[in-house]
Amino acid sequence: MEIHIVPMDSTHLDGMEELERQCFPDPWSRKILEDLLGDPHAYGLAAVDGAGVLLGYASLHVVLDEGHINNVAVRPAARRQGVATALLLALKQYGQAQKLAFLTLEVRESNQEARALYAGQGFAEVGRRRGYYTHPKEDAMIMTLEFATWN
Repeated sequence: MEIHIVPMDSTHLDGMEELERQCFPDPWSRKILEDLLGDPHAYGLAAVDGAGVLLGYASLHVVLDEGHINNVAVRPAARRQGVATALLLALKQYGQAQKLAFLTLEVRESNQEARALYAGQGFAEVGRRRGYYTHPKEDAMIMTLEFATWN
């Protein structure tokens, strides 16, 4: 599968909104996605195929020297084909280029595939947020990738 990682922009909004509904029990609204695009502290990437079809997206917020990954969403038909890995690699490159101390995220405790994906990219489970998710109610595992200390 041909995967291109590009900066997220307004042309991706319809696809992002669709992915939110496909991937998450509590999808973000179009307004939240629009606000994300205009947020100077946010960084978003889209994974598109050779025809420009949105395969997935990922975003993070930068708070001081920390990168907080908001969402990693991949079209169900494109899963297990390297899309999420390509997005995570690009987020890691961004984090290193920005000299962030770490990237962190929450993932459903039951989402073993995602937890394995993140672990394979160097993220370690560092904590738990009890009852973090609703629909259904579930704990979140906090996973963090620490970068080298910058001088």
